[in-house]
Amino acid sequence: MMATPFLTLENLQVTFEIRRPGSWPWTPPRQLHAVNGVSLDLAAGECLGIVGESGSGKSTLARAIIGTVPTSGGKIRFEGKDLAEMEPGERRAHRRDVQMIFQDPLAALNPRMTVGEIIAEPLVTHFPKTPRAEVKQRVAKLMERVGLLPNLINRYPHEFSGGQCQRIGIARALILEPKLVICDEPVSALDVSVQAQVINLLMELQRDMGLSMIFIAHDLSVVKHISDRIGVMYLGRIMEEGDADRLTTRPEHPYTQALISSVPIPDPKLEKARPREVIVGELPSPMNPPSGCVFRTRCRKAQASCAGERPKMITIPGEDHKVACPFHEAEALLEVTA
Repeated sequence: MMATPFLTLENLQVTFEIRRPGSWPWTPPRQLHAVNGVSLDLAAGECLGIVGESGSGKSTLARAIIGTVPTSGGKIRFEGKDLAEMEPGERRAHRRDVQMIFQDPLAALNPRMTVGEIIAEPLVTHFPKTPRAEVKQRVAKLMERVGLLPNLINRYPHEFSGGQCQRIGIARALILEPKLVICDEPVSALDVSVQAQVINLLMELQRDMGLSMIFIAHDLSVVKHISDRIGVMYLGRIMEEGDADRLTTRPEHPYTQALISSVPIPDPKLEKARPREVIVGELPSPMNPPSGCVFRTRCRKAQASCAGERPKMITIPGEDHKVACPFHEAEALLEVTA
């Protein structure tokens, strides 16, 4: 069993109101359910991976935790405190404790600011009385820690490669020494060799600084390499959750099995011989999700009863592993390799 969580999501919901172009002002808007009843726990010092197709609600979930999008229901508890009940001072402190690393490293940086100014901005904003000499010293030390030469402090983002820009983003996120870092697909825009360097850097920083981390990505091999546990998300809901090794070698949910089957294996013989699970059809619209199990329209195990009630998360007996499928069946697959 996991340790006492310091971040808890209880039936979290994020809904956006969408109005059709040209509709009358009194016409009720359509509801887009981006996150629809997600419950997760994160322990101190743990890395939780979130995987799923584009449009599954991963990034919206991250933004709800950090507070940049409003929630429509459920609760977010950080160190036992409900974010909705926090006073303004507590909420400001929460913003210091939770930082985010974004997908596009160059677009996330202000092109008119130098690297030193970009990294120092959170520190200057939250602690404006910090002496300039101390700010510069902390920025230079952090730049060196993430693999950047301190003498580059006065250069601008366009002078750096994608991998270097992501290192700048990491340094900016860590300047306040946060307790939780949310990584929203931080390596998807980078070359494979650079991806490995950034992943290893994040793992080192997490270990050395005692960080808790939520790592969002499409690539299961990357998520398995860095995560302690993995949650599989589809159309705003969690389909399966459990230990990273257990989930990637013996997945229970048909959706997880199909995702793992899509990851290529370096050995050509094994790759050619292994069975394939292909997800057919398109992702349904989050404005009109299927009734019951949202994956039933694309599931090879779907039955008539799947259109009824929404399946509850079932805990596998004797294991810290959950799956939202009454017809789950463990399948031993070839291990996902990094």
